[in-house]
Parts: sequence; C-alpha cells; structure tokens
Amino acid sequence: MWKLTRDETNYGIPQRALRGHSHFVSDVVISSDGQFALSGSWDGTLRLWDLTTGTTTRRFVGHTKDVLSVAFSSDNRQIVSGSRDKTIKLWNTLGVCKYTVQDESHSEWVSCVRFSPNSSNPIIVSCGWDKLVKVWNLANCKLKTNHIGHTGYLNTVTVSPDGSLCASGGKDGQAMLWDLNEGKHLYTLDGGDI
Repeated sequence: MWKLTRDETNYGIPQRALRGHSHFVSDVVISSDGQFALSGSWDGTLRLWDLTTGTTTRRFVGHTKDVLSVAFSSDNRQIVSGSRDKTIKLWNTLGVCKYTVQDESHSEWVSCVRFSPNSSNPIIVSCGWDKLVKVWNLANCKLKTNHIGHTGYLNTVTVSPDGSLCASGGKDGQAMLWDLNEGKHLYTLDGGDI
C-alpha cells in the first residue's frame, strides 16, 4: 500500500506490505469502498486483504495453475478470476467458488477478467491467449458473444463505466473497441499508426 504524494521527486510513500502469497503476484485490485484488496498469484490462489489491518481475511483455493487476473463486481459482493488452467471462476467474498466456466471457455490461458460496472447489464468480459474476447452472462455464466479479430494473444480487457463498450489489447499491438450491446467490432487502433 502506498500513500501517493504530489512531490515531483517522490511520488509515493510505502505504507504497508501485504504478505502471504508464496509466488509472484500477478494482479491486485482494490474494492470500490477502499476497505479491501484482492490479489491473484502464481501460487494458484487468490487472497482477500483487509486494508485496515493488512491481514488476509480469505484465501481462495480452486485453480490448478497460476491465477493471472482478478476483479470485484461493482457491489463488491462477487469476485471473478482467470487462470493458466484455462478456467474462469466466480466466487463469493467468503472464498466459496460458486461457478467454474468450462463450457465454451478459453482454449488457452485466461489472461484478464472484468465485470461490467453497469449492474443493469450483468456481464463478465474475459480475454486470453486464444486471441478471443468473450462476454459472459453473469446470471447463468453462459457465453453471450465471442469477439474475434486479434492475431496474437491478449493481455488486457476493460469495460466502459456504462457497460456498453469493451477495449482489448495484446501481442498484435492493436487495441480493439467492441460494442457489447450489439456484439460487434467497432474499430481498431494500431500501435504502428502513432
């Protein structure tokens, strides 16, 4: 944990270290209320941290390989994770896996998972090393849409605040924008265009 400053020579002051994983930490997110952090690690686990005390409140066990990405839902009541085991898992905050997405899941590593911030359109968006962006219905964890267009593995995906758009990027040097309501590609920004 860092306290950010406006000092031009020192941008932040370390406040607290969160210790507990036995391997690399691949992703960390903070809950919207600022009370908790969630981490995913190459040790195959997720950890929920109380930021006031700096302690682990829950340890999430279930992935069989490295956890690459984690996210909180907008209400902080659900957690999603993506892993090198090619699965997406939906958890409650008590550390119980409520669903494992396997049908129509990624055929390679799941590199990034995100919830839509818009609770009226409850979806999860994922991307992976299979070059696909996938949109999942949160209510039943079924695939809604495959977005095809990237020519290399994907590292990241993000969802707009209103949940209508998604952007993805990866090895091919392109950022692609997708319409989540219509399920279609809008445009591509190529790194070589700059």
